[in-house]
Amino acid sequence: MAAWSPAAAAPLLRGIRGLPLHCVRRMFASQTEGELRVTQILKENFPRATVIKVTDISGGCGAMYEIKIESEEFKEKRTVQQHQMVNQALKEEIKGMHGLRIFTSVPKH
Repeated sequence: MAAWSPAAAAPLLRGIRGLPLHCVRRMFASQTEGELRVTQILKENFPRATVIKVTDISGGCGAMYEIKIESEEFKEKRTVQQHQMVNQALKEEIKGMHGLRIFTSVPKH
């Protein structure tokens, strides 16, 4: 039996999921550059956030992200307004994305 490696698994995973090799590598990394960049932007725009979690749900390609953010800045704002705030903070990054899932909340005291 041959040794297993991400490169060896790529053709199999590509056939099953249709993912290119650079996306397959995501499964073996802790955080992508895109996740780190988006997280940093959100930290700068929401300094009172108690939770910021950014996950590349495109397999590491940077095409689609899921964002969970909990911040006092969202207090007394409707969900759509909260999402608009996140979209505004990420307006430049969104240009290169295919999709974005946003989950916002206010910290419970």
